[in-house]
Amino acid sequence: MKRDELRARALSLHRRYEGKWATCSKVRVKTPDDLSLAYTPGVAEPCKKIDQDPDAVYAYTNRGNLVGVVTDGSAVLGLGNIGPYAAYPVMEGKCVLFKTFGGLDAVPICLNTQEVDAIVEHVLLLEPTFGGINLEDIASPRCFEIERQLKEKSSIPIFHDDQHGTAVVVAAALLNAAKLAEKEMKSLRVVINGAGAAGLATARLLLELGVEALILCDRDGALYEGFPGPMNPEQALLAKQTNPERCRGHLSEVLPGADVFIGLSAGGVLTSTMVRSMAPRSIVFAMANPEPEIYPEDARMGGAWITATGRSDFPNQINNVLAFPGIMAGALGVRASDITASMKRSAAQAIADCVSEEALRWDHVIPEVFDPDVAPAVAQAVARSAIAEGIQRLERDPRAVADRVRQRVLGFNDRRCQEEPDPDQTGLPPKR
Repeated sequence: MKRDELRARALSLHRRYEGKWATCSKVRVKTPDDLSLAYTPGVAEPCKKIDQDPDAVYAYTNRGNLVGVVTDGSAVLGLGNIGPYAAYPVMEGKCVLFKTFGGLDAVPICLNTQEVDAIVEHVLLLEPTFGGINLEDIASPRCFEIERQLKEKSSIPIFHDDQHGTAVVVAAALLNAAKLAEKEMKSLRVVINGAGAAGLATARLLLELGVEALILCDRDGALYEGFPGPMNPEQALLAKQTNPERCRGHLSEVLPGADVFIGLSAGGVLTSTMVRSMAPRSIVFAMANPEPEIYPEDARMGGAWITATGRSDFPNQINNVLAFPGIMAGALGVRASDITASMKRSAAQAIADCVSEEALRWDHVIPEVFDPDVAPAVAQAVARSAIAEGIQRLERDPRAVADRVRQRVLGFNDRRCQEEPDPDQTGLPPKR
């Protein structure tokens, strides 16, 4: 779809529906009896049960299947600090993805503050409403402190998708790409360009998966312990754990000999000549959007063997939607109190395993976004990992968690909460 056409159709869709998100009732309210059961006086009965046992809220309400999607609008997609009002369409979109791919209900929460303490306080005050919180489009390094405080103070799972969703899908693709290239994770030399939230989280997860030689680059060059340029605390911590040879210089100077390039930075920063300096059977994940660090055809001209982007119009789309719906569904499915490193590793492996040995090839190292088996597989793996760590508060077979996700997704996609809008009410011509 051409960009001008995309703009026009996107604006038309959002205006036609007045947004993408709505609530719908699970129960019928058409008679006095219906009203008495759903509201007063009948609603008092579950209230009394919950008053006696607070955990009963999960049995009598939707809390256990409800996610709060929280933003301050400070780092929205590629648009930057556009604020909470302009961020609203993205948060609505995230809610649609939670429902479509994970069978979870989600609510956009756009906070009119960019103060760490205020955001933390507001989310904690909302905790009785939600089973889990997804932090979204909050700028680095503020996002790290917000997540850290919420994980310490909250009893429900907190997940910052821009960090961990990205890390999980990158790791999943790399697990399969390394297998196809016949290279061990521990032997890979990896260069990550982009030391923001996604780059740092990806680096941490790859270290946990066994990568030993990893270099993080930002616009000032490769980071290392003692790096003289500006670093935030998270970057300084990773600088101590990466770049064991203390390589110095910009991307073009540290990339030679690398097995893997992971781009979480800006379009056009990688050239075919730079790719040519990499090791044989090189792997290039160029995920800047809308323009990748290098286009796949240019990377292959430079000798790249496996390429991936964040775009849907090239093979191997590395998209967070493969991760976050299943991860949150798995955590909520066993009522986990946290989303841990082990759960993220399990999620990455589950996504990778959704590509069979027979289907694995250079242009298919990660499942398609609409593969219906991904979210249930991820949810099952995450639930199993939570149980192994002992952080579950509900005893449920992980296979039942997967079945629950599958049924909820199929049920939602077979029906919609909202009928087509009346063109006379929207002021728009009917769809053709």
